[in-house]
Amino acid sequence: MKKITNAAYEAELARLQIELVKLQEWVKATGHRVAIIFEGRDAAGKGGTIKRITEAMNPRICQVVALPAPTEREKSQWYFQRYVSHLPAAGEIIIFDRSWYNRAGVERVMGFCTDEEYKEFMRSCPEFERMLVRSGIQLIKYWFSVSDEEQERRFQKRLTDPTKQWKLSPMDLESRKRWVDYSKAKDDMFSHTDIKQAPWYVVDSDVKKHARLNCISHLLSLIPYEDIEPAPVVLEDRPAQRGYVRPPMGDQTFVPEVHKKLT
Repeated sequence: MKKITNAAYEAELARLQIELVKLQEWVKATGHRVAIIFEGRDAAGKGGTIKRITEAMNPRICQVVALPAPTEREKSQWYFQRYVSHLPAAGEIIIFDRSWYNRAGVERVMGFCTDEEYKEFMRSCPEFERMLVRSGIQLIKYWFSVSDEEQERRFQKRLTDPTKQWKLSPMDLESRKRWVDYSKAKDDMFSHTDIKQAPWYVVDSDVKKHARLNCISHLLSLIPYEDIEPAPVVLEDRPAQRGYVRPPMGDQTFVPEVHKKLT
């Protein structure tokens, strides 16, 4: 496959991010509610795509939810309960970096839930999502698909990159051993939860840059936003500042200018 050039990628990403800002303003103005789920294998590129979506957006409107492992109290609650509190209010976009589908994936494969809990999830999840859609939430679900060979290449790269070694958690290392188990779990999950009201959209993520552009383009196509012309911002002349005497600079503690030593 011929990969996109860096220049073409940066240009298209910049164009798409402008459209995301337009989308954001439309969501804010109309009170639309959007929940986006990102799922997929470890090292499939979900996090990088989420970063490119959110980096130009207002964090008060577009928020990322990445919940830690449930507490003992949360384990005793209705399974969906801790996710419900993070669902979008009017004028919000909520991105779930992993979601309630943990039960159909890691919990199922690693034995963190019982067979009955898993079966109940498969029964109730479609109804839960239909309920969200009926309430007016636009629910969008992405599955990032990466090949066995590409995932292994990315894991090996993380071993030598000190900025990415934190991504090799014990759970990631265990998932590496259970490729087939995760494949079966994903197939079962799709067979139960790929519903008309909230279908799964699969993103081929063997080439990260392609995956990011394809996912963002598709996301924009799903939401009927319009370009809302903002009111023009006028910077008036600043009034004269009088009656203020600045304290001596020596009274303040400054961060050392280390960069001067590097030039």
